[in-house]
Amino acid sequence: MVKAKSKTKETKKTDIPVVDVYSLSGKKVDKLKLDPDVFNAKVRKSLLHQVIVMYRANQRQGNASTKTRADVRGGGKKPWRQKGTGRARVGSIRSPLWRGGGIVFGPHPREFRFSVPKKMRRLALAASLSAKTKDSEILVIEKDPEFKQPKTKEMAKILTALKTYNKRNLFICTNRDENLMRSCRNIKNLTVKACSDFNTYDVLSNARVVFSRETHDDIVKRLKK
Repeated sequence: MVKAKSKTKETKKTDIPVVDVYSLSGKKVDKLKLDPDVFNAKVRKSLLHQVIVMYRANQRQGNASTKTRADVRGGGKKPWRQKGTGRARVGSIRSPLWRGGGIVFGPHPREFRFSVPKKMRRLALAASLSAKTKDSEILVIEKDPEFKQPKTKEMAKILTALKTYNKRNLFICTNRDENLMRSCRNIKNLTVKACSDFNTYDVLSNARVVFSRETHDDIVKRLKK
């Protein structure tokens, strides 16, 4: 008799991405293993596209407006009689064919907002971070800068030491520290977001994503709830 082959489950090993950790002075001090479920997830372009379209649509005010022939002032009197003049018949000087007339099929105030399920937004955020990791655009620092008072010059020195000052940076901090926020807001091409606030659009619209060891743990907790 031929014995049936036993089916063995093959376990897939996911690669754990490892990045360098830098001090605020720009020196390499350690290495950090990033969570593979968040920073090595599958990058689904169709999902990223859908979520990005949602975020951009939700930013639209939707207040563009034009006037139809019913809204334009004037034009109540017929310009000339219907027959006998040799000219084309017309009922109002506010016809869309006339200069100063109404607009046909013009924009009117509307709501562009729509939503995407929370699970899709979470998967898209993990995919965007994974894409940045694969492109070597993740920069991990030892700790978040601490300022006793707002110091834009000091924050600029830190970014210069990390060799990322002239790039579009997304800085993700653990807590929403007011002094840190105010130290960053006058620096060109620098976006600062708390760990609980940043989204897929923030990640993909910047060239570099910067965060600390502690923030890495908070990002993992947020996406693994």
